[in-house]
Amino acid sequence: MRNKLIFSTLLIFLLVNTSFGQGFVFRVLASKGANQVKKASGETTPLKTGATLMSGDELIAANGAYIGLMHKTGRTIEVRNSGVTKITDLESKLAKSQSDVANKYAQFVMNKMNEDDGDVNSNYRQNMKATGAVTRAASDGSLKVMLPSSVDILNPNAIIRWTQAPDVENPQYVVSIKNIFDEEIYKAETEDTSLAINFDDENLSSERLVILSVKVKDQMDLVSGDYGIKRISADDASAINENLEALKSAVPDDSPLNKLIFASFYEENNLILDALTQYEEAIELSPEVDDFKMIYDDFLIKNGLQ
Repeated sequence: MRNKLIFSTLLIFLLVNTSFGQGFVFRVLASKGANQVKKASGETTPLKTGATLMSGDELIAANGAYIGLMHKTGRTIEVRNSGVTKITDLESKLAKSQSDVANKYAQFVMNKMNEDDGDVNSNYRQNMKATGAVTRAASDGSLKVMLPSSVDILNPNAIIRWTQAPDVENPQYVVSIKNIFDEEIYKAETEDTSLAINFDDENLSSERLVILSVKVKDQMDLVSGDYGIKRISADDASAINENLEALKSAVPDDSPLNKLIFASFYEENNLILDALTQYEEAIELSPEVDDFKMIYDDFLIKNGLQ
């Protein structure tokens, strides 16, 4: 049965101490293809997301496979080549040094994995609004931007996503950003349901708070609500950046797996837009991996954005 991904903060911290005490070497974060694992005992079983791997195990990757693994120290590694790969060989490729910061957020990601598709996951979805969900923008519009009504941002580069316009063939979307005086300072058109925005753009860089909305061109009734996006204060940014730099020194952000770690970091610091952007970039790097889409979907559900 397909593994589910959960985001219950309470469960995360209850499981942290036990997750790393079982003696495993890697946990499977994502698996695409008919991949298998040969255990040290000689038994061969299908490779499932959330499974743990030991030193004596071997991976058997199918043609066109993608396997994303996270080491117990927080390091991540990908397997894309078909054939047999020894877990001990993968261990040797990873740096021996261990980062407490990387380990912390590796635990955060790994404890989102739940191998039991039972009542825990059902209860999680039923009670999501009571476990940290943010408030969506109140709107009678037909478009919904996947943001809370007000959101802080740390990094200048962000990806904004919204729902597709209903019953409109080949819609053209207009993204508008206004300042606090209701003056439009940024405008962009796209055929996609997402847009990358650089908030260091010359028209945006001097603004602390902006208001974003999305509409369908030439369709006055197809418009989203207003969404406030605010740069965090210098003091708050300084405190967050100290840990962020420590994380960056241990975990490069150039792989989809590592972007999940950074997404968890931003989510824990209530930087929802920064976290969302990391998920978007992870999926863009590996669009064929359904597990990344599932973990992103659960992030959206947890935060009341879907």
